[in-house]
Amino acid sequence: MESQDVEYCYPSHNTSCTKDVRSRSEYIFMYIIFFSLSALTVFLNLLVIISVSHFKQLHTPTNMLVLSLAVADMIVGLFIMPVDGIRLIETCWYFGETFCSIFPLVATTVVSGSLGNLVFISIDRYIAVSDPLLYSTKVTINRVIICISVIWLYSLIYSVAFLFNHMFYPETRNTCYGECLYVLNFTWAIVDLILSLISPCSVVISLYLRIYCVAKYQAQVINSITTGVSVGEKGLTLLKSERKAAKTLGIVVFVYLLCWIPYYINGLSLGSVTSESVVMTFLMWLMYVNSCMNPLIYALFYPWFKISTKHIITLRIFDSSSSYCNLFTVQI
Repeated sequence: MESQDVEYCYPSHNTSCTKDVRSRSEYIFMYIIFFSLSALTVFLNLLVIISVSHFKQLHTPTNMLVLSLAVADMIVGLFIMPVDGIRLIETCWYFGETFCSIFPLVATTVVSGSLGNLVFISIDRYIAVSDPLLYSTKVTINRVIICISVIWLYSLIYSVAFLFNHMFYPETRNTCYGECLYVLNFTWAIVDLILSLISPCSVVISLYLRIYCVAKYQAQVINSITTGVSVGEKGLTLLKSERKAAKTLGIVVFVYLLCWIPYYINGLSLGSVTSESVVMTFLMWLMYVNSCMNPLIYALFYPWFKISTKHIITLRIFDSSSSYCNLFTVQI
């Protein structure tokens, strides 16, 4: 005799998946938690996007990369978190088979785009710290926009390859109606590990180690200068400013790696990655939370972000001359 506690995703469908039975209070609590996190992620990254887009002082090559990263993070909060949150709460897929194939494509594109932006941020900071006086001639906004375009194009191509793996790998065939299961076989997991973790992270970590060495040397030079003959006041200001920016963005990179590395390590140890694994679900949401953390890091270390946020929240950005507002009354 069938238990009365059994519920189906699609009761009228003969091959419907079963769904977990939760109390009303559990449903309400989970929806509040997941959608609050989603809304907070969208709101915070939207503040970054509006700030960099609106205020002329923030139209710098580095901030263009920060803007691109914020766009990727906002997509996570606006699209990926709500969809995956509903799937996790309802334990059913209510968005159709076509969208089940498209969802990994969007998620992988955003993930690859985020990592690509962090790699170029590391390169940008290395150039800025190692040669601050010539940085403005080497790194221009037009060149950075080209790099950002390359990042997203590569991410899209990589995601299409992921989608083909998802469509043709036998284990991705759903066992019942109302399920959206995506699996990475061991071979693809190794390829993904190399392309999405080992290679870019090796570049990022090596660059920040070099940044540390350069910054340490520069600190020794600054301490040894007493008359300012070798390095002018402008040079000292640039050195300090670029080193602080490198430190802040280095924290962004470190937090990103801290949130993402466990996912790849666990996937590799399993031999294949499945969206139905409880551990993998937790680690995936740890990655999603990273998209909410970057704006918080900016708020802690960037005075300009605090000032621009005040202008946005108080609607002063609608003033005719607000885009030319001085955001650097406190030196970053």
